[in-house]
Amino acid sequence: MKDTALDYLRASLDNPEATFRGGQWKSIKRLLKKERVLVVQRTGWGKSMVYFLATKLLRDQGAGPTLLISPLLSLMRNQIEAAERIGVVAKKIDSTNSEDWDTVQADLAANKVDVLIISPERLANDKFRQNILASFADNIGLFVVDEAHCISDWGHDFRPDYRRIVRVLQALPSNVPVLATTATANNRVVSDVKSQLGDDIELIRGSLVRKSLKLQNINMPSPAARMAWLAQTIPTLPGSGIVYALTQRDVERVTEWLHVNDIDAKAYHAGISNREDGTSVKEELEQQLLNNDIKVLVATVALGMGFDKPDLGFVIHYQRPASVVHYYQQVGRAGRAVDEAYGVLLCGEEDDRIADFFIRNAFPPQQHISQILTALDEAETGRSVPEMQGEINLRKSQIDKTLKFLTIESPSPVIKMKSKWQVTPAADTYSIDEDYVNEITEIRELEQKQMQDYMGHKGCLMAFLQNALDDPNPDNCDQCINCNPNLLLSEQYDDDLAVRAALMLRRSYQPIPPRKQWPSKGIFSHYDFEKRNIPEELQACEGKALSLWRDAGWGQLVAEGKYETEHFSDKLIGACVEMIAHWNPDLAPEWITCIPSHNHPTLVFDFGERLADALGIPFMACVEKVKGNKQQKEMENSYQQVKNLDGVFQINTKLLKSGPCFIIDDMVDSRWTLTVAAALLRKGGCTAVYPLALALNSPRMD
Repeated sequence: MKDTALDYLRASLDNPEATFRGGQWKSIKRLLKKERVLVVQRTGWGKSMVYFLATKLLRDQGAGPTLLISPLLSLMRNQIEAAERIGVVAKKIDSTNSEDWDTVQADLAANKVDVLIISPERLANDKFRQNILASFADNIGLFVVDEAHCISDWGHDFRPDYRRIVRVLQALPSNVPVLATTATANNRVVSDVKSQLGDDIELIRGSLVRKSLKLQNINMPSPAARMAWLAQTIPTLPGSGIVYALTQRDVERVTEWLHVNDIDAKAYHAGISNREDGTSVKEELEQQLLNNDIKVLVATVALGMGFDKPDLGFVIHYQRPASVVHYYQQVGRAGRAVDEAYGVLLCGEEDDRIADFFIRNAFPPQQHISQILTALDEAETGRSVPEMQGEINLRKSQIDKTLKFLTIESPSPVIKMKSKWQVTPAADTYSIDEDYVNEITEIRELEQKQMQDYMGHKGCLMAFLQNALDDPNPDNCDQCINCNPNLLLSEQYDDDLAVRAALMLRRSYQPIPPRKQWPSKGIFSHYDFEKRNIPEELQACEGKALSLWRDAGWGQLVAEGKYETEHFSDKLIGACVEMIAHWNPDLAPEWITCIPSHNHPTLVFDFGERLADALGIPFMACVEKVKGNKQQKEMENSYQQVKNLDGVFQINTKLLKSGPCFIIDDMVDSRWTLTVAAALLRKGGCTAVYPLALALNSPRMD
């Protein structure tokens, strides 16, 4: 049997000299004996080869198809191609190929599919469970859980939908072989995964060391300094590589900067949409990197588990990841099949703030849960998500996140019936386990502290990672910055480059696109905006924000002015004058007004007056606040935000001018305040209204 498996291995890799890596054949042999196996091996070891070869051998024996559950559907193309070379037919079912579902189901029924690949989220889909999974559940030949650390509450990348996997597994016959794979699991996570998949599961664990990877940490707080270092260093590095950043905005900004410096870079994050014909832009970007058509892909964690480029020459982190396991998983993409590769961690002043954001938002708060359960309990036939938005002050993303969390609780306090959600009897006594939340939060904080320790570690960096991941045989690598400083990269950067980077950061102006629809028809009782569509003659023009809130460039100075000095610096006046000169609106504004505030009555007013003086145009405080309301930042969705503005403003027609104007606010998030004020100004006779804000408060973290 081993000889047959070796023949398949060589065919799949198209390499007649290929041999099994340590632990691969042992894992396959256990699966052929219908046992359960947990494989913990470094990235690039060949975990996918284990389940595809096991599938081929089991199918040769007459077993049913393999069910492979993985979060990596979009990143498994090269593994699937390798499987096809040995005659393994792999099909996937996900949200991108719904038109193929019937064909896949028919092929399953006809025994023409060897591996069905789904995401864990697919198990939440009633149609999939009832129409497809149920049709072959009794005939599953091998059950595979890829990235199995996601099962564990303690894992760095715990995904609630993975809990559904355990429920499916419990319903399978005991003689179905099970394979769980991961590269990033310490002893605590391994123990948790074993307890959920069965204590009889055999652990096959290998060394996590990467002999070709040269690790280096550089403490570089200033974003401009990091950008200068990147522009200077990347052209000197071997092959092509990845730069990881924590937010979409940082990805776009670093990519733009590298372009300016003639480095062939592309941006990759969750906000990148497919083309109109359905073609995947992300797949094109991945392929460009795989083919070395670009020097560097600048990415968030959206380029996550499963991306495999054996000759990747470098991985650089623009900011510090949240945990050692995140870092190992990402930096471990480099140097899989080359003699020399670089893994460089840059540490920035914003790292702790971003890490804290993720920790704070890991679980829905009890307040959100209570609001949703109350809203559903009050509706006899349940409520859809849009209906809930009209009743409770939560964003759609917050409602979706909370509902998803509640559905995997056991017993679940909610159930979805078609488009509407309803409460179950469990809702009467349900409350979130605060002890559990606190325990997980403490773990995340310890992981953050561990990354801080790694950043300042004076010993071998690879050994530090091995110890953190409970590698049984940690050893010095002899080629990280601490083991052999002569082998690594210069930490110096050109001062002129840093000045140019700082200038670009300060010119990272953000668009403020106009709203064209109200959240619903008839939402106002005080204003006569009756239709849902906002007439073009009442819309704002596209505006500009000087910065992102607390961001590099001007964002931090804006935050200091609002909450510390209660006065916006004259530097921001000069920056806005420069922004307006670059902007050059189609209809040059002839005057300035501002959004009034009861909490900070002079802050924006004073800034507007000073900006008007600098531009040599009049300031007219014609937008008046005539009704108290809650702060807009407390309103979580569009319906609540607009209702909170109903009747709040009126226009003093004695001060109103008919020419184009700027309307100033310090910070913009939903844009509804500016939209309502602009509609009132336009209705009063102003020909054009250009919103101008000091900061935009909407970074994305994926």
